Amino acid sequence: MTLIATYVAVVFACGLVAKLVRLPPLIGFLAAGFLLEASHVEKIAGIDEVAEIGVMLLLFAIGLQLDVTSLVKKEVWLNSGLHMLVMTFVGTSVLTGMMAVGVFAPEEFKVLFAIAVALSFSSTIVAVKVLQERGDEQALYGRIVIGVLVMQDIAAVILISVTSGTPPSPWALTLVVVLPVIGWVGKYWSRIGHGEMEMLFGIGMALIPGYLLFTEVGLSGSLGALMMGVLLARRPGADQLSNALFRIKDLLLVGFFVSIGFHGIPTWANVAIGLSLLLLLPIQAFCYWGLLWLFGLRNRTAVLATLALANYSEFALIVAELGSEGGWLSDSWLLTLVIAVSGGFVLAGLMNPTSVSAISAFARRLPTRPPEQIHPEDRLIDIGDADAIVLGMGRVGSSAYRQLVEEYGYRALGIEHDPNRMRVLVDEGYNVLEADATDYDFWARVIDTGHIKVIMLAMPAQYANIEALRELRRVGDGGAVVASVALYREDVQELEEMGIDVVTQLYHGAGEALADRAVAAVADIVPPHRGAGPSRGRHERDPRQHGRHEREGRWPGVRETRVRDDIRSGND
Repeated sequence: MTLIATYVAVVFACGLVAKLVRLPPLIGFLAAGFLLEASHVEKIAGIDEVAEIGVMLLLFAIGLQLDVTSLVKKEVWLNSGLHMLVMTFVGTSVLTGMMAVGVFAPEEFKVLFAIAVALSFSSTIVAVKVLQERGDEQALYGRIVIGVLVMQDIAAVILISVTSGTPPSPWALTLVVVLPVIGWVGKYWSRIGHGEMEMLFGIGMALIPGYLLFTEVGLSGSLGALMMGVLLARRPGADQLSNALFRIKDLLLVGFFVSIGFHGIPTWANVAIGLSLLLLLPIQAFCYWGLLWLFGLRNRTAVLATLALANYSEFALIVAELGSEGGWLSDSWLLTLVIAVSGGFVLAGLMNPTSVSAISAFARRLPTRPPEQIHPEDRLIDIGDADAIVLGMGRVGSSAYRQLVEEYGYRALGIEHDPNRMRVLVDEGYNVLEADATDYDFWARVIDTGHIKVIMLAMPAQYANIEALRELRRVGDGGAVVASVALYREDVQELEEMGIDVVTQLYHGAGEALADRAVAAVADIVPPHRGAGPSRGRHERDPRQHGRHEREGRWPGVRETRVRDDIRSGND
């Protein structure tokens, strides 16, 4: 127990220091691993297994949110293929040149080639974590990033099979039959309910038919976990399952970052060579950006995707470990690649802040193109004659949308960055467009219409609402009333300090709305002889409620900042 307490203390302290100096906590977790190894602290038994399960659940969660059709788009499969070819050539050339000038001892060409291929991959863990922290897995650039990572994962499976000398078993062909059967059985999983049974089901699917089955037939267990997620992605409750696994997956991934430090203490030569390999990252980034730009993506989309992908993959360490065990790669190279991959993680943490304001500002300085030359999914949006906009069409946003339309007669437009949810809402009769509310160009187009009266920020993440508000303030709100929802009291205060017109704490607003509906229900069931007037159907609008809302000047469940002092003094 003392050993575990030591680990927790060191990992937490390093993560806290990283956060205090405005670095991602994962950088602190990496430092904790090296610190524990340098201090000769005993390695906890099973930490490698914990790390492996964390990676497995991460890939399973990716699969749950993956739109398979996105893989056939040229900006995904052609981008990943061309990038891999270019960076393998560049990497092999650079390594050969370094060997020629005596930076490291002579190696066979196949060794340099394998290292170059491994370094052409991007980190699934880092890139997906960046997307999840922003809530951008379903944004256009997020879908491109995940698609590229999946294509690279498939290539990594092939590379691992070649470098390990053990090709997939002939039994791997049976997966063509087994996977559809598993998918058919999986359609009933939502009946088991929520809570611990739901989480156990998700872990079991990723581990047993995913990781273990694929490993047994000579394929990557990580690929198997990804495939299990894909099989369940279209089933009801997939999003909820992903959310249920979110925290446990994040905790287990801490073990992955810490375990990297236990590969050994690098020598100064390892450090020097590893850091010199980081010079390939700007070339990698430029290659990603150039290809995405050629495929018609806007600068902002291309830059965001590039920064998420411009790092080295954990697969480089897996390949190096297999090479070390197989005898064709020295232990020194393993430690060198640990430095290169860890350094790539650090740079990725610095270059991918949760807020994308600085990235958007940089993208605006790059050369632009005529709208007709931009990818159809990335063009600016015409919002028509809408006079109210709801950003984020989840449960809160869709409820606000209905209230604006049905109660107050606004021509509302919903904005949703998840294309799957957007299509569902359109089928249900909502006026919804796919867009990213944190995009400066989107807001510039919205305000140019000049007749927006209400803008509601109903995205689930506080930073996303703040980011959208910041971009809106940058272009001017056109005189519209801007309202937002917040989960915590401190979030309400933060939005107030930014000068938002209306803000409500989510649960407070839900309580008011519940009280409104309860009072309306009581009015409906009061007998006429008690003075309640004629009975109305439950679904009819109560004119008294409508008049009350007009008198108070606010929507049900929304507490305005301008009356907050009266509320505090008991004059509500």
